[in-house]
Amino acid sequence: MDFFSGFGLLYVITIWFTIIIVFLENREPSKTALWIIVLAFLPGIGFLLYLLFGENVRSKQYIRAQKVAENFLESGELKDVVKFERLVDEQRKLAESEMIFQYEDQKVIRLILNAGGLPVTKNNHVTLFKEGVEKFHHLLEDIERAEKHIHIEYFIIKNSEIGRKIRDALIRKAQQGVEVRLIYDDVGCRNLYQNPEFFRGMREAGCEISSYFLEKFPYIYRNINRRDHRKVVIIDGKVGYIGGINIGDEYIHKSKKFGFWRDTHLRIEGEAVYSLQLTFLLAWYMLTEEKIQTVDLFPEFENQSDENKSDRSVVQIATSEASTPQETIYQAYFSGIGSAEETICIQTPYFVPDEALLTALKTALLSGVKVKIMFPSFPDHFVVYHASHSYLEEVMELGAEVYFYKKGFLHSKVLVVDHSFASVGTLNMDIRSFSTNAEINAFLYDDDTVDELYNMFQEDLKDCIKVEYAQYKKKSFFKKMLEGFCRLFSPLL
Repeated sequence: MDFFSGFGLLYVITIWFTIIIVFLENREPSKTALWIIVLAFLPGIGFLLYLLFGENVRSKQYIRAQKVAENFLESGELKDVVKFERLVDEQRKLAESEMIFQYEDQKVIRLILNAGGLPVTKNNHVTLFKEGVEKFHHLLEDIERAEKHIHIEYFIIKNSEIGRKIRDALIRKAQQGVEVRLIYDDVGCRNLYQNPEFFRGMREAGCEISSYFLEKFPYIYRNINRRDHRKVVIIDGKVGYIGGINIGDEYIHKSKKFGFWRDTHLRIEGEAVYSLQLTFLLAWYMLTEEKIQTVDLFPEFENQSDENKSDRSVVQIATSEASTPQETIYQAYFSGIGSAEETICIQTPYFVPDEALLTALKTALLSGVKVKIMFPSFPDHFVVYHASHSYLEEVMELGAEVYFYKKGFLHSKVLVVDHSFASVGTLNMDIRSFSTNAEINAFLYDDDTVDELYNMFQEDLKDCIKVEYAQYKKKSFFKKMLEGFCRLFSPLL
């Protein structure tokens, strides 16, 4: 057997072995079929793509890593976590008796509690931000007021004007004795590889920094499709930030390409911060195996008096990650959309739903529910943008109202259903966010906060153009081919 024959035989064996692995992973048929096509028609390149993007990241090593972290929390070594556990236990008993508070969407509340283990909390004050300048103004003030610890987890941190302001503030607090811990995504923050001095001063000041799975599990790095997409800050266990705004100058409207950057972020003060804190601690321990023994991780909050009930926000945090058995945020979206009776309002920079969620939206439309989708008028990612258009056309055909945001770039990730609940967080309406990335969303149930988000959506409509389906479907042959081709990659987007 000559060299080329031997190489060919080895190649065929490798491809067949990979196809067998794809089958054994028991993933969705559409993903299985796509990878078989890629492997068959893109020899060599297809195999490399599978190594980088294709392996089922809900694999045993991730689940084991999550179990290690959960066992640590259950061991009782983490101070103050008993307060949080007591709240969860009480609500699980209420769930069994079908008496979780008095809020309309008990199905979603119960689902998140059972699938994700995080409770609904009503002793909160929530501030909504529509853009980055105001968010960072408040965040920097809260950082300056920190007394004990600051925990930060971000998908993107750039060596930018706002990035350096945040960094310098963290250095000052660390020098004052405040414990600072930072988790960053190694792919989202790849710009910092050319700027190693960005983190150097933080480490010298005593800040603890960990990248998402790169340092701890370098052999997993080939799964670059699995990212830490969260944007979370916890300060002294009392104040939390969650939403879609990363750390970079484009998020404060200083990008020539994007101009005004429309996004949504929350500042939460109250018991919902417990869930943000616990989520961070799980991620930190999973990455570093450090047992954080800081006191007051879960501080007591004073119950608001009855006359201040109108100021209370009812919040439940939901998380999803490849190392968890349930896709909690996706399942909550599916449940909420499926139970909608009047209106569904969606803001998303990407619209690539899987077959189940697409069917849920179609079913809602056919049942007479008004579905409004707000979407950017220009792309930040070429393939996912054009794939999104093919799905938008599909729901428009059944009566969905689609609006293109024209004031700048829309990056907001918001869902409002029937004035009964709303969700704000990091989850994009795409398959990768549903099942692969580490995501975190806040679900809000009180009338005031839900109405405020609904009114923000209505206000944003003034900066949109409504897409007329009759004109929209008259696309050129080239555009239809482009959208169809990009849609082929939906299982990977």
